[in-house]
Amino acid sequence: MPSHAKSSLEAGLVALKQGNYQTAIAQLEPIASSENNGTASLQAQVGLVMAYARTGEVPKAIAISQNLIESNNPQVQEWATRALEHLTKRKKPEPESKKVETGFVAFENSTPDSTPDSIPDSPPVTPPETPKLEEKPDEQVIETKNDDIPPMVPLARLKATLATPPPLPTPLSGFMGSVTRTQAKLFGVIYWRQAQRAKAWQPLRKPKLIPLRLLSAGTFIALFWVIREILKLVLGLINQTLVKLPYLEPIQFFYHDPTQLLLILLVILIGVSPWLLDLLLAKLYGQREFPKDVLNTHSREAVRVLQRCCQQRHWPLPKLRILPTAAPIILTYGSLPRNARIVVSQGLLEQLADDEIAIIYATQLGHIAHWDFAVMSLLLLVTLPTYKLYQQVSELGDKISAKIWRWPVTILASLIYGVWCLLTGTALWLSRLRLYYSDRVAAEITGNPNALIRALLKIAIGIAADIQKEEHTNWQLESLNLLTPVSHQQSLSLGTIASNLSFESFLKWDTANPYSRWFTINNSHPLMGDRIERLCQIARHWHLDTELHFASEPSKVKRQSFLLQVAPWLGIPLGILFAVLVWLTWQLAFALKFLNLKWIYEDWSFITGCLLIGFSIGTVMRINPFFPDIKPATVQTDDSLPNLLSDPSALPIDSVSVRLVGKLLGRQGTSNSLAQDLIFQSSAGLVKLHHISWLGQSINHQDLIGRQIIVTGWFRRGATPWIDIQTLQTQSGKTIHSPHPIWSTFLAVAAQAWGAYVFLTG
Repeated sequence: MPSHAKSSLEAGLVALKQGNYQTAIAQLEPIASSENNGTASLQAQVGLVMAYARTGEVPKAIAISQNLIESNNPQVQEWATRALEHLTKRKKPEPESKKVETGFVAFENSTPDSTPDSIPDSPPVTPPETPKLEEKPDEQVIETKNDDIPPMVPLARLKATLATPPPLPTPLSGFMGSVTRTQAKLFGVIYWRQAQRAKAWQPLRKPKLIPLRLLSAGTFIALFWVIREILKLVLGLINQTLVKLPYLEPIQFFYHDPTQLLLILLVILIGVSPWLLDLLLAKLYGQREFPKDVLNTHSREAVRVLQRCCQQRHWPLPKLRILPTAAPIILTYGSLPRNARIVVSQGLLEQLADDEIAIIYATQLGHIAHWDFAVMSLLLLVTLPTYKLYQQVSELGDKISAKIWRWPVTILASLIYGVWCLLTGTALWLSRLRLYYSDRVAAEITGNPNALIRALLKIAIGIAADIQKEEHTNWQLESLNLLTPVSHQQSLSLGTIASNLSFESFLKWDTANPYSRWFTINNSHPLMGDRIERLCQIARHWHLDTELHFASEPSKVKRQSFLLQVAPWLGIPLGILFAVLVWLTWQLAFALKFLNLKWIYEDWSFITGCLLIGFSIGTVMRINPFFPDIKPATVQTDDSLPNLLSDPSALPIDSVSVRLVGKLLGRQGTSNSLAQDLIFQSSAGLVKLHHISWLGQSINHQDLIGRQIIVTGWFRRGATPWIDIQTLQTQSGKTIHSPHPIWSTFLAVAAQAWGAYVFLTG
């Protein structure tokens, strides 16, 4: 195939995947009409069928489908036959029916003489003499639902991720019910085993709810303490400012202890949280009522599950709400079971199957049954206005053109964002633990743990698709993240890697790495692999086949590597031990009348100095292995990314030098001044980026958002895979440096100096 035709084909398929259907049609039509391009012509024709169907030009799509039926390739014939049946049905007037789950096929972008390198065990689409593939009738591929023929993705060459397309102008129900595993690998689609549910099952052993209860109470106390300290700090600063200003007096009320008043206020807020959150979510995100009858059109089982469970527990049916967002999310808030609200997004209803929607609703019933939703409702009620304030201040900063006035607004927005992170941080542990309990309840209610596995993975795929479409993390995903079943950050790589790597291979790090849970301390959600493995255990307990199969052998990780990884934090207890030894030494010296340091060892603040010194020593020990020199001979490229993500023995300290080519995604403007939303989109998927801004650089990281870049840095495999940036470079040669090693060195020196000062002055 000529190079220009190949580039046009790739451009057309990319445009099709991104929803630019007119562009796709313009690129694919010349290739489809050419008789010299062989397989490329077939690929282009399939793409045109999808593009025409989505733009409402059904007659053209039918004509091409009829042409494809005459192809000598059996897979093409099967695809075209089902597409034609579906398209012709749409010409008959019929009421809009519920969207059903569909599978889709995507031809490899390869020539007849080449084999796709990304799928080595699957043959390319070949001329007629290719033998028919073996099929297993009990194996199916079911893909996320949408309103039209599902998208085609040229995975072998483009290595594009599976993305759930936006709502389409011509609602069409799915036509490709199932294909075999071999066909799935051939066409580059996600393979769902469709493992069965239990017909009859024994109740699971009752879990111990004491840890969850204690953690809920602890979360409330932590939230109360953080708010109180922030309030005291703000009121103190206001009074200090008033004292220094002429003709003004401090407000005496601000000197009072706010503990009792704040505690009463938080208790009241828990009681009224359902109605206040109704108003907030309606005003901020367009939340509206969601009638039960409408839910019934999407999932009859969900309605039955809600009714049966509420009748058994003597609850009224939770009030149903819906958010008009394409990202698949669901959350529950309220103070009591009788005033609980379950909020689902439009995207979740469109992208999940009947049984998957039902079990996701069942997880929310688990939150209500365990009462953890009350504390989380209070947290959402406190953090949502804080996040909205951060959003509004950021938008104000974007409107200011003069840099001298923009800087104060940028600093203020960053401070508010820091406060929001601090408030949400009080519930990280509860947010992780409660999902284990709700997953268990949902599996027991429905007897269908395999559906929950599929639902969680499809939610991750849908969230990643939404981020790719918007080219940044939208406000709803970040502000509501703590209450959703899947985190937007853990969805980045998980939701986009399926075209290059199996879920089992990607999630093996979660289940096989012995230190994996240590890296979830600052995560809002538990490891996806750990959650799925627990669901698989439930399925095996009921003698069911499991949707995913994990290897049982744990990975071997050097203990020295883990100790080096946590060296800065390991230095803190070692600092305490050092402080105790110093204290005993001083006491002994004083008893022997050898040295009198009573003025130091009686002031226990010297322990703080020892902690800082220990942290500094640990940081210094880790700098060199954490940021090794990046050498061109050892640098990894895009093709190596799936292998890096699938290594179950990797730790973040195993710094892998990478040089990747792709697109920089993220929010633009003041809202991303801390580089908190930087995402790298490569042909292998999405990866989180860590960047540290440095004064004096001519260009800012936000200037590169939306552009093709080359990122050089250190890849790290953790609970959320990420890349520490060394440089960001544009095609024109402009470069931004991210001084991670310098910042780590500065932090170590500052901690050492501060610790020494405290230690010596007492």
